[in-house]
Amino acid sequence: MTPTPDEPALDLPGLVRDRAAEGRVKAAATRARKVTEAEIAEVDPVAQVVLDLPLAHLDRTFDYAVPAAMADGAVPGARVKVRFAGQDVDGFVVGRSAASEHQGRLAPLRRLVSPEPVLSPAVATLCERVAERYAGVASDVRRLAIPPRHATTEKEASPAEPPLTGAPAPGCDQAWAAYPAAAAFIGHLRTGGAPRAVWGVGPGEDWPALIAHLAAAALAAGRGSILCLPDHRDVARVDAALTTLLGDGHHVTLHAGSAGKGAGPAVRYRDFLAVSRGTRRIVVGTRSAAFAPVRDLGLVVVWDDGDDLHAEPRAPYPHTREVLLLRSELEGTAAVVGGFARTVEADQLLRTGWAREISLPRAVLRERALVAVSGATDHALERDPFAATARVPRDAYDALRWGLERGPVLVQTPRAGYAVRLACERCRTPARCRACAGPLELVGPTAPPRCRWCATSAPDWSCPECGAAGLRAPVLGDARTADELGRAFPASPVVASSGDRVRASVDGAHRIVVATPGAEPVADGGYAVVVLLDTWWPLGRDSLRAAEEAVRRWCNAIGLLRPGGRALAVGDPAHPALQALVRWDPAGFAAREAEERWSARLPPAARVATLTGTPGALDDLRALLALPEAAEVLGPVPLGGAEEDDEERLVVRVPRALGADLAHALGEAQRLRSARKLEPVRVQVDPFEIA
Repeated sequence: MTPTPDEPALDLPGLVRDRAAEGRVKAAATRARKVTEAEIAEVDPVAQVVLDLPLAHLDRTFDYAVPAAMADGAVPGARVKVRFAGQDVDGFVVGRSAASEHQGRLAPLRRLVSPEPVLSPAVATLCERVAERYAGVASDVRRLAIPPRHATTEKEASPAEPPLTGAPAPGCDQAWAAYPAAAAFIGHLRTGGAPRAVWGVGPGEDWPALIAHLAAAALAAGRGSILCLPDHRDVARVDAALTTLLGDGHHVTLHAGSAGKGAGPAVRYRDFLAVSRGTRRIVVGTRSAAFAPVRDLGLVVVWDDGDDLHAEPRAPYPHTREVLLLRSELEGTAAVVGGFARTVEADQLLRTGWAREISLPRAVLRERALVAVSGATDHALERDPFAATARVPRDAYDALRWGLERGPVLVQTPRAGYAVRLACERCRTPARCRACAGPLELVGPTAPPRCRWCATSAPDWSCPECGAAGLRAPVLGDARTADELGRAFPASPVVASSGDRVRASVDGAHRIVVATPGAEPVADGGYAVVVLLDTWWPLGRDSLRAAEEAVRRWCNAIGLLRPGGRALAVGDPAHPALQALVRWDPAGFAAREAEERWSARLPPAARVATLTGTPGALDDLRALLALPEAAEVLGPVPLGGAEEDDEERLVVRVPRALGADLAHALGEAQRLRSARKLEPVRVQVDPFEIA
């Protein structure tokens, strides 16, 4: 299709408002209309263009005539500017053809921004499929896939890929020897097959090296790889492992920090072009790396898919795991979903037969680590009468003492800060600020209580219920924990890692490392002991994924142990999550969680979409929404106060088999609403968390 003169004008950025500029635009439009048939390209004179507009009803291709001067540069994937609805709009050429179905004269391409084909056919198709999967707009997905242009960098030639030195592929078998099912996977990978696996990693494993070996095996077979990690620290570890195994020049890193090289958009765009031009075939990165235009793609890997950093916070909110699995199907690649823990989504891949399991035998797991729980059992109470109420029982101190004789030890506490919450020492009433009723906290051992909301100091606080002036801290943070452990072990240095003070690594010296979940530094040689405090806290979160997320964070911490290390969790030994941890059975725990969700018709047993907007907008959307018969509509639920204009949320649930129908119905309704310029509604299909 092509834009017609009666298309409504769009209120887009860049609209010319002053008269002089309007005159220049009109003159340029007149010159464009004077393009004659003789000035049109002789071969494939019609270009199919997708527009860079976030409007659902314009999410399709438009036909434009290719001027002869642009015939060589307007290749599929090139950036162009076109005239649309009275304005210059950015777009990408996605195809060339000899004729158009449009009846009438086509408007010519306005300008060839760059002949560089940055949107490959495979990525263009992937963007469309991801938009369909999440009921979104393909232009929003393309913004995630293609970094902004850097003209100076684009003029540079990409360095050639150096030849492989030695034969790294055979080393893959030796590196993966502990995993019995890995041999078949690697064999299929080398022969150009597309095996799919869910990888359960054991404690103390050098997982970056194992991932690097898989990428090296694919590269030796002439195939590329995409390795997606949650954050820049994981990216740095895999980056270092690939450099050690293959040397420099065989891979690039793509993420917001552009490989942590201290450079900005230029470095990121340079690395992207190296991949697009085929001089680099291994990509390591975070979310956006899933769309990297790797040639001859043969392997996709997502590590720790339960981390919420894999969920894109921008529309249409795709998840890295789903993007890579979709890409694996589209391009016929091998796929690995790996982690110390296992998500219910990964368990679903095994249940359906989509993937096979790669895991360590039980005998090997028992040799790797010893995991125990310290709680209010009869045996523990006999040894320590205060074990039922102690935050750090004697078992934990004994474990730390044993570990400090052998190397560094890690203590994981779920909250940052000092005393995160305060309460009356006598009646346990929460301590609140007299000025704003906000919660009081302690930020240090000598500082007076202060309000977390308004920062008002309360040195003379007294309980309004019983009059007592004493305070207790039911929730302690990492700073208070480090303070207590420093006094208990004065001969051992204490290092904290949390918030904006996250450490990437520590040496192998005998020390205590106190960290919050996700901020645990990697120790040289691994930790001798890992202690998990306040396990009740993450289990008490108001979230569908509370137990799953708690097990994931604990497993990630225990995964930092050295072979033969010990771990101790302080909590209720009867809780299923802690029982799974003691047995090191994240696979069994994920299966149990999946069974419970199936009985409750919750994801992944069902496909869910949340619709958020004002009451009027939601009513308009429901009137246009042709849902499957089996769909359930839950809500609406107010998200704000009692005012009429506050947003509400609807939840739509369908059986898993009807997930594509749900996404299609939502996409069609959004296109109709966009064409009618109705009030927007935020649609999220399969949100990572339903708050």
